[in-house]
Amino acid sequence: MDYIPLLKLFYTNRENYNEIYMQRYNNENAVHLNFKIHDNQAFFIKLPEFIPKIIEIYKIDKEIAKLRWQLPQIAINHFFTKCLIDEIILTNDIEGVNSTRKEISSILSDLELQSKVKHKGERFYGLVQKYVLLKDDNEIMKFESCEDIRHLYNELVYNEIEEDDPDNLPDGKLFRKDSASVVTPTQKTIHTGVYPENNIINSMENALSILNDNSIELIFRVAVFHYLFGYIHPFYDGNGRTSRFISSYLLSKEFESIMAYRLSYSIKVNISDYYNAFKICNDTRNKGDLTPFIIMFIDIIYSSLLKLKESLEEKHSQLSYYFERFINLPDGTDDKYFPLYSLLLQASLFSNEGISTGELMKILKISRTTLLKRIENLKKYNLIIIKAISNTNNYWLNLDVVDKFNSIADEN
Repeated sequence: MDYIPLLKLFYTNRENYNEIYMQRYNNENAVHLNFKIHDNQAFFIKLPEFIPKIIEIYKIDKEIAKLRWQLPQIAINHFFTKCLIDEIILTNDIEGVNSTRKEISSILSDLELQSKVKHKGERFYGLVQKYVLLKDDNEIMKFESCEDIRHLYNELVYNEIEEDDPDNLPDGKLFRKDSASVVTPTQKTIHTGVYPENNIINSMENALSILNDNSIELIFRVAVFHYLFGYIHPFYDGNGRTSRFISSYLLSKEFESIMAYRLSYSIKVNISDYYNAFKICNDTRNKGDLTPFIIMFIDIIYSSLLKLKESLEEKHSQLSYYFERFINLPDGTDDKYFPLYSLLLQASLFSNEGISTGELMKILKISRTTLLKRIENLKKYNLIIIKAISNTNNYWLNLDVVDKFNSIADEN
């Protein structure tokens, strides 16, 4: 969008800088917020360009919903899990926290088995557990008070921070007592958070009031709160993961729930724009104008949904293509093997983790002996990929070999 930040105008159009600021601040489409960025009242402008972009966002969301219902439930479950693991790894990665698929998958597996005692207090347990809840349309979380924010923080990242660096745990009544800054790898201060704690609490209360103001469109509220959370910087560590989770949750209630597992991916892809938007709005010369951050945030939501739709369309097309060509595979028309091929195909297209022995037995309603006999038959043709994950064998259909069978059939 062609919107020049006030920060840039300060350097490129200094003679008209103050006049342009007043025009923007007093614009009939300006929304004034009960929050100060440094000494300036925060505001944003509901640009005319926002309308078609937001309409397109809701249109894409409906198309995603349609695609979701066209796909088999097993495929969707696999895709949810894949995106969930990616989201957790990426939200950690953005903060420089290392996590692996093995760690996340192990916790997910035990959560599905309700083996909570084994993982309670384990690294990333809280983060995984909270993200799993985003799939549940009936799960309601409230972010109305500072206590709500601290409670979420405790469940989400407290254990990891306690393990990695207990000195970074909150030491105030709810948040931090001392000052905290965001610094570059070379230790240059980018931003210093609100301080002391009573100011943090007052600022967070104002930010939460904005978040819950239904007179403001939800996308604008989520974007503004996401920025304000970063500006306040209420904790020594864990701010980014906490604020991204809140944004993911709120977006999952407005759009398809799978959207909750795409935000960190989209931020990571656009990380320089993301940080630059914070930098612009944090600068005193931008005079509290949060419009640049909202532009960036809406673009990220749009990009996220568009890529999600394209990914589902591609996988839907691949699924249809291979379903129709099972006839070219050994026993591909056999009622005993077609369902197995189908499940292995869905695992190949929609999952990084494959499908486990237990899942196959449960869905196909067959014994382990019967399943392993059929798998052995597919192994003779190299049609199956097997990998041990979390003490169980997981399986995929070998699509390269499937393609060879199809090529031979086409030639004949």
